[in-house]
Amino acid sequence: MLLEGKGLGFRYDRRGVWLFRDRELSVSAGEIVGLAGPSGCGKTTLAKLLAGCAAPEEGEVRFDGKPLLEVKGCSPVQLVFQHPERAVNPRWRMRQIVEEGGRPEPLLLDAMGIAEEWLDRRPSELSGGELQRFCIARALGGQTRMLIADEMTTMLDAVTQAQIWNTVLGVVRQRELGLLVISHERPLLHRLCDRIVEWKS
Repeated sequence: MLLEGKGLGFRYDRRGVWLFRDRELSVSAGEIVGLAGPSGCGKTTLAKLLAGCAAPEEGEVRFDGKPLLEVKGCSPVQLVFQHPERAVNPRWRMRQIVEEGGRPEPLLLDAMGIAEEWLDRRPSELSGGELQRFCIARALGGQTRMLIADEMTTMLDAVTQAQIWNTVLGVVRQRELGLLVISHERPLLHRLCDRIVEWKS
């Protein structure tokens, strides 16, 4: 199993109500898994736990059979959020931002529709859709083996969504990455995923 969350539990604070408890989710290499559920049920929190951005209060996240938090170096699990402006340093130029995940393949930047002149701009000089393309390209760096897409294309128009998903799926298949797609759009999940997990509070 590539990525596995076992017995996961999380609260908003140490004395608060549990957001969820004793939950499990797994993704194999080359597998595309969809995660569906109502707003507020903890899907984004789960994404953060699986990516190592937060620690569960109960349970454990394992990557390739080892605790994720013990994996050294650049994380093999990358998370792309819905709002890209929250995931970048506003003072950096885009070339520096996209190279955080390792120098990207020129063909990937081209397939993502990233223009060469954008690389010297700052985040505030790009639209939300343009900025999201950079975040996705960064997340698909050479060290990545697992991608978590949390409502990744919700804010984009249909044509841009299709272009981005075609590119992402091509990389996933070529490199046999694991992919977890979190979305309210069930038609999208049914179109992309090998299986769908229902996540309830």
